[in-house]
Formats: sequence, structure tokens, C-alpha cells
Amino acid sequence: MKKYATEILSFVLLAAGLVMRSSCPDVFRAEWVEMVYFLAAFLPVGIPVLREAAEYILKKEYFNEFTLMVLASVGAFYIGEYPEGVAVMLFYSVGEKLQEGAVERARGHIRALLDVRPRTARVVRDGHTEDVAPEDVRPGDVVEVRVGERVPLDGVLLSPHATFDTAALTGESIPRLIGRDAEVLAGMIVSDTVVNVRVTRPVSESALARILAMVEDAAERKAPAELFIRKFARVYTPLVTLLAALVVFIPYLYGVFVSDFHYVFSEWLYRGLVFLVISCPCALVVSIPLGYFGGIGAASRQGILFKGGNFLDAITRIDTVVFDKTGTLTKGTFEVSDIRSETLSDNDLLALVASMEQHSNHPLAQAVVREARSRSLPMQTFAHEEELSGLGMKVQDADGRVCLAGNIRLLRQEGVVCPPELDRFDDTAVLCAVDGRYEGCLVLSDMMKEDSAEAIRALRDLKIDNIQVLSGDRQGIVTKFAKKLGIRRAYGELMPEGKVAHLKELKEQGHRVAFVGDGMNDAPVLALSDVGMAMGGLGSDAAIETADVIIQTDQPGKVATAIRLGQYTHRIIWQNIVLALGIKIVILLLGAMGLVNLWAAVFADVGVAMLAICNALRIQLAKF
Repeated sequence: MKKYATEILSFVLLAAGLVMRSSCPDVFRAEWVEMVYFLAAFLPVGIPVLREAAEYILKKEYFNEFTLMVLASVGAFYIGEYPEGVAVMLFYSVGEKLQEGAVERARGHIRALLDVRPRTARVVRDGHTEDVAPEDVRPGDVVEVRVGERVPLDGVLLSPHATFDTAALTGESIPRLIGRDAEVLAGMIVSDTVVNVRVTRPVSESALARILAMVEDAAERKAPAELFIRKFARVYTPLVTLLAALVVFIPYLYGVFVSDFHYVFSEWLYRGLVFLVISCPCALVVSIPLGYFGGIGAASRQGILFKGGNFLDAITRIDTVVFDKTGTLTKGTFEVSDIRSETLSDNDLLALVASMEQHSNHPLAQAVVREARSRSLPMQTFAHEEELSGLGMKVQDADGRVCLAGNIRLLRQEGVVCPPELDRFDDTAVLCAVDGRYEGCLVLSDMMKEDSAEAIRALRDLKIDNIQVLSGDRQGIVTKFAKKLGIRRAYGELMPEGKVAHLKELKEQGHRVAFVGDGMNDAPVLALSDVGMAMGGLGSDAAIETADVIIQTDQPGKVATAIRLGQYTHRIIWQNIVLALGIKIVILLLGAMGLVNLWAAVFADVGVAMLAICNALRIQLAKF
């Protein structure tokens, strides 16, 4: 109530004045007494607006909503309509504060949604814990986080494993299991056990701090519709001021030439004042930025970060989506998908290859070892091991047998005869030979993300049929992968410059392109695309910094969600534009014809603004 103290005072004085005017007319027998009384009711709400109008005039910005309201109120006092002069300023002031409140609630809701950092951190020192402010924790310190508590700073997990609720950061509803030495981020909630985390970044550089900064910066980047409305208001306001003046003076000129027309200045000035009040552009100027901010907030709850309202607009015009493959549509980690043995059993072949590969750091080798350990297969050691760069492993076992594990070039180099079909093999495979005899192979696949197929279907539902995959992998692998997803255009063996050239070609053909990637090598293509979308969970910092939209969940299905959200926001924005302008034009015409009074004009202006704001706030309640 304190916020509306001046409005309440003004309203009480206005109401009391109207009662006295109708029931005790003798109180206002002298006109100057009535004017002074209603001036006292006017000043509590009028002074702030007069101050704002003066500040704009000093900046040589003469035409704005503040000067419109001042002109309308002063004009009403001039023609003796004192209560209406007070009402103009009172309801305008109430409307402005309601608008400010709506904007602040939207902004505050997003801050509360994202700023989930704990206010204290429990630091482990000399075997004891000590509660300190997160700002006082340094990289290298160890913090303890108990079940149900939020991680205060980014770090690595020192405990064997734990389950974390990551919804505040990524929007994921399913808790994530994180193992020792893996990264945990500020804002995650520990679900099942007490954990210790070694801090890697100060609080100001945490992933959550970066998300907050991105959302705040996004509010400052104006969308084309928002920029248009601001430019429109600069032209619109002086134009309607001129039209209001014409409403007053054209009838006078008409009366000069038509003798039977009786011109009453106060009557036409009143109509001009109605015209001024209803023409105030605040409904557009406030509700449209609020719409974009609501869209950014709704997206952040889905784990999607738009870096500005301009990208919410841009994504609605996309007709082509180009995906990187590895780490975007796939998990970016290899798994053994098939075992093709000749004479050994599947488990024996897997155990032999894993034994040879167990000390290698190559991603394929690590995938084989993970699979063997998941089956609890025994590992053997070798008297002699040799890692051949770009080829594989060569070992000698306790029985003196020479064993090979690697690609087809290694086996041919060692004189092993391989089946002819391996030359046409499109999958990634680790081949095995023992004493010059081919024993079989392990087929490895970069596993498709769970929602990749659904992501492609969702894009087609949005009438986006030009979907492509670009990758540095062999063409055969990329073609086979794209076929599983129903994508007809897939291009492999591309270096970063090849991806850039392909995107340039698409844009020269007139396509509006969104590129979705995750790696450092994707940064140039992300920058070139009309909308660059980066996987923010596992993606590189370079990709995240370059992208226009960041998908915190690493889910390709969120691409379609982002497009739907952009389209919904776009519809709301244009609903507000049509609603506000449509109602204002009708009331303007009625006011010019003398069919609407100042009270109705004030209610219509404030009412249109509040309708537009409520419509904009729908974005934050919508489901995507």
C-alpha cells in the first residue's frame, strides 16, 4: 500500500470533492475554491509526471506520454473540468505503477528462478566444517554439501558418486548420476548422499553466474518489433498531438466559412483532450518489451537461453536446421554396439581386445575396456606391448602369440588376410588378429541421444523439412546415421572451413539457417548462421560464447521447443500491437466525434495497457 500512497491520497481527495460537489454545492460556490481544492488532489500524482515531462523537455524530447498527460490535465483545468483533470493524472499514475509492477514481477520471477545459489558454503578445513559466504571460498577449497542442499560453487566431485537434481540449471526432470572427478555446478541439488566437492571456480565465474548474466544481457538486446515500436512512438506521439490540435481548430475554421455552425472552443478543446489521453502509446511501449522478457524467462525454465529478444524473433523465420553430428545428435562417447567373432566366443574376443587396449587413452580403446568391465570379464597382462600411432596395439602374450587390435591398415601391414567386406564397412570397428589369423572385430558406435529421432519429427511438425547433418566423420558413417533419423541430406568428411562453405551456400540460396553444434570447431559456423544454437551442458566455451541460443540440457529436442516458444512469443507481441492500436483508433474516432468523455478515455487507456500486459504475461504460463 505504501507504494500507492500518493494515488490513495489523490483518490480520497477526488472522491470527497465529487461528493461535496453533488451534495454540498455551496462549498464550491466560488470557482477558485473548487480549482484550488482539486489542484490539491492533482498535485500528489501530478508532480512526479510533471517532473518526468520536464526532464524529457530539457533533453529536447518534447513529445512523450508524460507531456501528453500534462497537456490533457492542464487543458481539463483550463475549461473548468477539474475532477476529470485529476482523474486523467490519477489513473495514468496507477496504470504506470501497475505496469512497473508487472515488469518487476516478471524480472524478479526469472531472477528467483535462476539465482538459486546458496547464501553460505560449508568449507572443510582441518577435519572440521565452517560456514562462510560463497564469495570467500577460493578454488582448491573443499566444500561439503548435504542431502537436499544446493552446491554453492562449481567444482569436481570427490565422493565416489552421487545423484544430483539439475533442473534449476538445465530444466531436466530426471536426476543425473555423477561420478568421482566429474564436474558439478552451482545450483545442483544433492539427492542421495553427503558429498565433498573441490571448488574449481570462484562464485563470480560459475556456470550459474554466467546464465544469470546472459539472461540479464538478453533483456537489453532489442528485437526488431521492439525497436520498431520505440521508433514508431517517437513519430506517433507528435503526430497525435498535431491531430488533437486539428480536432480543436479545424471546426473553428469551418465555422468561419459556414455561418450556421456554432463553434464552442471549450467543447472542441475537451474533444482534443480526449484524443490526447487515448492516444498515449504506453500500452505498446511497456507490453512489447515485457513480452520478449517473458519469452526469455519461459525459455530459461526449459533450459534454453536466448541471448536477446532479437533471436526470439529471428528463430521464427528459420526454414532450415543444420545439425552437427558428434556431441549434438549423438552422446559424443563410443560404445560397443556389436561383436563379430570368427573362432572365439564374443566374450573371449572382447576380453582379449580389452586386455590389449586397457592402458591406451584412445576413446575407442576406453569404450572397449568399459564394455569388458561392465561384463566383469577378466583382463590379462602381456610381456610385450607396443602402441602403433594411428594403427592400434601389438602385443605378445605369455604363450608367445602375437596379437593385434586396431584398424584394417594395421592388420594388412602385418600381413593378415581380412574379409573383403571390411573394405566396404561403414561402421567404426576395432579388428583383432592372433598369430596372423583374423579373429573378428568389435563394432563401435557413437550412440544416438535418446531424443534425436523425436527432435527431427518435431521439426517436421513445425513444417521445417530442410534438415541436414554436417560432420567430420567418414561419409559412409554419416549417411548411415542420418538414414536412421530419416534425414535425407548428410555431408561427411568436412573440416570447419567445409562446414562454413556449406552454410554460405545455403544462405546464398535464400535459406534462413539455424545451426546446432557443440564443439570448438563449430564456432565459425555458429557465428555465420542466422541463429546459432549451442549445446551448453557439454559444449565448448567457444561454441557457447559464439551461439545466439544455448541449450543447457544438451537435448536436440529443445531446438523445436525453442522455435515453438519463439513463434508463441511472436504471436503474443503482434496480438498486443493489433489490440492496442485497434482499440485506440476506435476510441480516438469516438472522442473526436464527442461520443467519449475524459473518464472513458482514461479507463480505455489504462485498460488497454493492462490487457496487453496480462496478455504478455501469458507467455510465462504457457506449456511448450
